[in-house]
Amino acid sequence: MHPLQCVLQVQRSLGWGPLASVSWLSLRMCRAHSSLSSTTCPSPERQENGAPKDFSSRLAAGPTFQHFLKSASAPQEKLSSEVEDPPPYLTMDELLGRQRKVYLETYGCQMNVNDTEIAWSILQKSGYLRTSNLQEADVILLVTCSIREKAEQTIWNRLHQLKALKTRRPRSRVPLRIGILGCMAERLKEEILNREKMVDVLAGPDAYRDLPRLLAIAESGQQAANVLLSLDETYADVMPVQTSPSATSAFVSIMRGCDNMCSYCIVPFTRGRERSRPVASILEEVKKLSEQGLKEVTLLGQNVNSFRDNSEVQFNNVVSTNLSRGFTTNYKAKQGGLRFAHLLDQVSRVDPEMRIRFTSPHPKDFPDEVLQLIHERDNICKQIHLPAQSGSSRVLEAMRRGYSREAYVELVHHIRESIPGVSLSSDFIAGFCGETEEDHVQTVSLLREVQYNMGFLFAYSMRQKTRAYHRLKDDVPEEVKLRRLEELITVFREEATKANQISVGCTQLVLVEGLSKRSATDLCGRNDGNLKVIFPDAEMEDVNNPGLRVRAQPGDYVLVKITSASSQTLRGHVLCRTTLKDSSENC
Repeated sequence: MHPLQCVLQVQRSLGWGPLASVSWLSLRMCRAHSSLSSTTCPSPERQENGAPKDFSSRLAAGPTFQHFLKSASAPQEKLSSEVEDPPPYLTMDELLGRQRKVYLETYGCQMNVNDTEIAWSILQKSGYLRTSNLQEADVILLVTCSIREKAEQTIWNRLHQLKALKTRRPRSRVPLRIGILGCMAERLKEEILNREKMVDVLAGPDAYRDLPRLLAIAESGQQAANVLLSLDETYADVMPVQTSPSATSAFVSIMRGCDNMCSYCIVPFTRGRERSRPVASILEEVKKLSEQGLKEVTLLGQNVNSFRDNSEVQFNNVVSTNLSRGFTTNYKAKQGGLRFAHLLDQVSRVDPEMRIRFTSPHPKDFPDEVLQLIHERDNICKQIHLPAQSGSSRVLEAMRRGYSREAYVELVHHIRESIPGVSLSSDFIAGFCGETEEDHVQTVSLLREVQYNMGFLFAYSMRQKTRAYHRLKDDVPEEVKLRRLEELITVFREEATKANQISVGCTQLVLVEGLSKRSATDLCGRNDGNLKVIFPDAEMEDVNNPGLRVRAQPGDYVLVKITSASSQTLRGHVLCRTTLKDSSENC
């Protein structure tokens, strides 16, 4: 896209006039089109009356639309090995963090946890320091969620709390800068900047590389934003920095965005279109995590099992995507590329002692080759998240999910036949547009029929920009939504308790995470089905060192005999420390 078109596109998306805030928007394009010659953009070192220009003066004197128009006819390619120059209105020194301390808060899904690690990796390389103390922070960044109205309200409330902190900031310290990152920045854009003048920086999910520049602009007292969505940004070359040094597991983002366009979902509008990382970059990250001693990775994506790496030409053949039987898509079938089954196979071979999980999948993308691989590999967890959203075929059609209740139930049976003992979890929405009592009863019956081990249930929250917002009516009263939600939760807990009680008397492999939050004498971990398992911190035998008595540490695999179960937790007593490979053997 032409630079001028990009600028105008962003202005329209933010609701700004053609002259408002042109300075940072047009200058943003100078960075994106860094092939412009040095004479195109005025040098930051120019002086006026013998004195160096301050930042604001340099920003005001930056490139105009004419600069881009003059150079558009003769673009120059930039070699990938070149070091990117700073924008012409910033010096290299101004892009550095100068050891300013950053405080990061994460809200929402696992993707946001991974986004936090990506953002911190970028800032760390620019010279910023990380702090867990809010009071000593120079920069506060909130990684936000927009999936429901409640999630956004949490951020608005948090901003009001931070406003007092910013107001009380001693003049002897550098000014406190506050930034909104992620989906809420992408969805609300100008509303945040206009409603909360205290917000200095906005960065959408595809703009984290731009954080050093945005923060440098904020240092001048101006608001700075980049909410451009990308068709190719996957942060494949950014190694996320683990936010918890003692963690035993990590999230690995394998793709970004979503093409499903379910009528209720805001994700395609806040995270853009689907694009997948190259397999090689994912394997490299998983290998590094293995070398660091981590024992579990979760592959992440908004539609993780529709992964399709088309970065290597030789794999861009004409083979179409294999869908689950009875399922359809809202988009044209995609051709070629390395698919999820290939990636899962390669990742599981990196370290036989590392557990592999993935989330969040779509039911349509479970071809037999994926199910067979899960069944065959000991280190791929026998746990599948299978979001249903509703038990009514009529509501599922309104949601544009691409399947009927009957097709979904058939898939559940097929999965359980293919992977004996598999643990299933799901998502459900109560009170979607037009949902009747009969529709609700069908959802209740699906919960009873499938008997999930875990569930995530929410009342419907209409989001602007979605198809439902434009074409459907949010006609289920709030009190009815909440009543139906409570009924779903009650039924889910009843059925999950029954499903989990099957484990009582069985011995299960548990990856130890650390002390239980409710008891200093108990340890906590997760089994293959991702259920929390609580057991006493006691000495045990180490199967690899007969006669040696040990206590379990985070990252250890232990065998636990289950003695009781609830809808969310298993309890038991520990038998021995083991390995994933040896876990099928008796202690």
